[in-house]
Amino acid sequence: MRLHWHRRDLRVADNRGLSELSEPPAGVFVFDENVLEHAGAPRVAFMLDALASLRAAYRERGSDIFIRHGDPAEVLLDIADEYDAELVSWNRDYSGLAQRRDELVAEELKEWDVLPQQFHDAICHEPGAITTNQGDPYSVYTYFWKKWRDREKDDPYEVPELAEASDDEPIPTLSDLGFEVPDASIPEGSTEVARGLLEEFLATDVFRYDDARDYPAEEATSRLSPHLKFGTIGIREVDAAVREALAGADDEAADSVAEFRSQLAWREFYTHVLYFNPSVVTENYKEYDAEIEWEDDENLLAAWKAGKTGYPIVDAGMRQLREEAYMHNRVRMIVASFLTKDLLVDWRHGYDHFRAQLVDHDTANDNGGWQWAASTGTDAQPYFRIFNPMTQGERYDPDATYIKEYVPELRDVAPGTIHSWHELSAAERDAAAPDYPAPVVYHSQRREEALAMFERARGDTE
Repeated sequence: MRLHWHRRDLRVADNRGLSELSEPPAGVFVFDENVLEHAGAPRVAFMLDALASLRAAYRERGSDIFIRHGDPAEVLLDIADEYDAELVSWNRDYSGLAQRRDELVAEELKEWDVLPQQFHDAICHEPGAITTNQGDPYSVYTYFWKKWRDREKDDPYEVPELAEASDDEPIPTLSDLGFEVPDASIPEGSTEVARGLLEEFLATDVFRYDDARDYPAEEATSRLSPHLKFGTIGIREVDAAVREALAGADDEAADSVAEFRSQLAWREFYTHVLYFNPSVVTENYKEYDAEIEWEDDENLLAAWKAGKTGYPIVDAGMRQLREEAYMHNRVRMIVASFLTKDLLVDWRHGYDHFRAQLVDHDTANDNGGWQWAASTGTDAQPYFRIFNPMTQGERYDPDATYIKEYVPELRDVAPGTIHSWHELSAAERDAAAPDYPAPVVYHSQRREEALAMFERARGDTE
C-alpha cells in the first residue's frame, strides 16, 4: 500500500499528489499540535467539516482516510508499519513552518526505509517557476501577473483509484481539539459546495466582477477563499473553469473575468513572496532606515476589534468578521489601513486578530494584504496614500446598505448622516443614534501623525 498525507488538499479530485502515484493509495490526516497552536476556531471548524466530506469520498470508493493525532512523522511511520506501506506522498506547503516540518518528516521516513514523495499542487506555478529575466523572484505584482497570465497551466487531475482500506477512528470535535465552538456562522466545507459556488459565480457575478467587486453590499465575489485555503477544490479546476468563461465572454464581460483571474494570480504571487521570504510572517518586508514608531494603544486596538471605533464602514467590517468569520476584501483593506494609519497600531496585531477570526485565513495572502496596507510589504501602498475611512464608506457603500446590515444602531439613520458621522456635533450624533459611539480619533489629525511617523522611519526628518 501507498499512503497520501493530506494537509491543505482536502479533496480527491484535481489532487496531484494523490493522482500521480503508481499504485492506489489510502489517505492519512494528522492533527499536529504545532499547527493547531497557530489555528483559530473558525478555520478548524471548517477543516473538520471538509475532513468529514473527504472521508466520505474515500469510503464511497472502498477506501478510507486514517485520522490520527500526534507527531506527523511518528503517525505516518506507525501506519506505514501496520499496513506495510513503502511510500508516503504529500503536496507541498510553502510557509516556513510547513517547510521545516516536511523536511523533518521526510528525514524520519527515509531513516526507516519509507520513501517520501512530495508534489507541487497548491498553486499553478511553484515558487521559482516565474522569475525576472535575471532569475530573481518578483517583488512587483504587475510583472508577475503578465507572465503568470500567459504561462500554460496543467489540466485538472482525475480522481485516481484508491486502495482498499478501512479505519474506525472518529473525527474529533472542536472540543476534543481544545477549541470552543465559534459564535460566527461557518460555511460548509466540501468539494461539492466549492463546485456549486464556482459554477454559480461563473454563470452570473463574474461578468460584473470588475465593476461590482469593491462594493460589499453587492455580494459579487466568489466566496471560494476558504475552499482554496483548505483545498476542497483544486486550483487547476478553478482556473480551467475561469478560462472557459473567459473564452465565451464578450469584450466587456471578458475584462471582468480577467480581473477575477488576476485575483488567483495575486494569491500565487503572495505564496511566492512567502516562500522566498519566510520571515515576513513576523517582520516587515520593506526596510526602513529606522523602526516605525507604532503607538499600539490597547484601548484603540480593543475598539477596533469590537467594531466600536465610530467609523461606520470600519465597524461594519469588524462586526461582519465576528458574525461570519469573513470580511469583504475591500473592507479588509479599509480596516487594515484604519488600524495602521489612523490608530497607528502595528500591522502584526491586526494580522494576529485576522488569523484567529477568519475562516479563510491564509498566511501568504493575509500577510501580504496587511503589509500592503501598512506600507511595509512588497509592492505595498505608498506610506503617503492613506485611506480616508469616511470617503471609502461613501464611495463603496453609498446607501449604507452594508453598514446598516452589520451596525444595527445606524439602521434608522440616513446615509448622508452616517457618512458624515465624523463631522457631527455630539448633540447631533446623540439625536441620530445615541447607542453608536463617537469617532475614537480624528482622521485628519491622525493622517498627519501617520505621515510624520513614516517620515521619521524613512529618515526624512531631523
